[in-house]
Amino acid sequence: MINTIFAFKDDSPKYKQIYEQFKLFIDRGDVLANEQLPSIRQLAASLQVSRNTTLMAYDQLVAEGYIRGEGRKGYFVNELEPLLAQEELIPHNKKHRESVTPTLIDFRAGAVDQTHFPLKIWRRIANQVLTLQESFQYGEPFGEVCLREQIATYLLQSRGVKTNENAIIIGSSTQQMLINLGHILKDDFPSVTVEDPGYDGARVAFQFHCFTIETLPVYEAGADFSQLKQMKSRLIYVTPSHHSPYGVSMSIQQRQTLIHWANKMQGYIIEDDYDSEFRYTQQPFPALASIDSARVIYLGNFSKSFLPGIRLSYMVLPEALLHRYKNQFLHFESTTSLLSQLTMAKFMEEGEWNRHIKRMRLVYKRKMQLLVSVLRKQFDQNISIIGEQSGLYILIKVHLKRSEEWLIEQASFHGVKVYPTSLYFMKKNTDKPIIKLGFSNLSFEQIKLGVKLLKKAWL
Repeated sequence: MINTIFAFKDDSPKYKQIYEQFKLFIDRGDVLANEQLPSIRQLAASLQVSRNTTLMAYDQLVAEGYIRGEGRKGYFVNELEPLLAQEELIPHNKKHRESVTPTLIDFRAGAVDQTHFPLKIWRRIANQVLTLQESFQYGEPFGEVCLREQIATYLLQSRGVKTNENAIIIGSSTQQMLINLGHILKDDFPSVTVEDPGYDGARVAFQFHCFTIETLPVYEAGADFSQLKQMKSRLIYVTPSHHSPYGVSMSIQQRQTLIHWANKMQGYIIEDDYDSEFRYTQQPFPALASIDSARVIYLGNFSKSFLPGIRLSYMVLPEALLHRYKNQFLHFESTTSLLSQLTMAKFMEEGEWNRHIKRMRLVYKRKMQLLVSVLRKQFDQNISIIGEQSGLYILIKVHLKRSEEWLIEQASFHGVKVYPTSLYFMKKNTDKPIIKLGFSNLSFEQIKLGVKLLKKAWL
């Protein structure tokens, strides 16, 4: 019987094939617990292999606990619960689920335009960086000085933020920076105010440290500061240049109100400036940190404007927090790639960063205009468009008697992936469902096709 079971192949050692076959028998329950196996001599003769080959197979099975040797008696199978066949592991409802329509168009917001990515330039600089001695070390805990210097220069030119390299901390993501920041703030600032709706990733980071959460209502027309004085929190997280998700920007009057509040409360504003580079109707608004650097903690990143996978973010800390932060995290390694930092520093030094932003602002503006145009043409009065002045996505409020879930499911059935906004809301909800459509990684033709399929799905 054993001869008929074993058919040796040439691509792996025979002892390993014997071991794997016996392991399969035991896993499936084909060989019962406490059943005696052929002796080493018998098995070797039956399979026409050396006794050393069968001994090696048995030794491996013993080492992993599948079988045991009992002195002069021989080898026996240990008690094991047979594994289920792979198909038995699949839940019943998934076995009979209807085939899912493949995604043709993905309106994902967290992506960038691949066709315009400066791949050759980035590769050239990355190759140069790999010849540097510092590329073969661990790097600075708070980020490489050369990159921090470039960011300081860029922030002054583009956002009006006056800072220096010592006040800048490099990290892997906005969430990671918020978690570190929360660690040093939570004792003095047990509660935080967040926008509602607002970036859910920030909210989760604050909840990680058990902050008490208060909410600042935000509407399509902007934030409502009327209740700010009644709030207990002395810490507030905002996205003033491009609200997440509504896309509205704070006016200069609102910014000044917030700065006055922070000074009066001796508190801090956490400014998430996540995609301020892409404003299509005017120049990007100055950052809050350009008005008052003592009370604003500034957050920026390279994910939205350059490449999500690069995992490069940065934070500018006020002087009162800087020493405390560095003391706390001095003995922690940097959370982001040294090679990415050095490459980005050189990329910025050569002027490629500014050229990239200028080029992509025009590319994304054209895509935004096309998306808005075809949506209005296909849906007319059935939708309202929110946030078309800036950013890499828009929101559409759908004036149909349908739920957000239904809209997403129907789009999926027609090969289109769209995204919810309900996750951004805490207390307040909208009267009609709002769908998020990113466009940055879609071509003109994909945008047209996606909207056409959405009309077919919803109307």
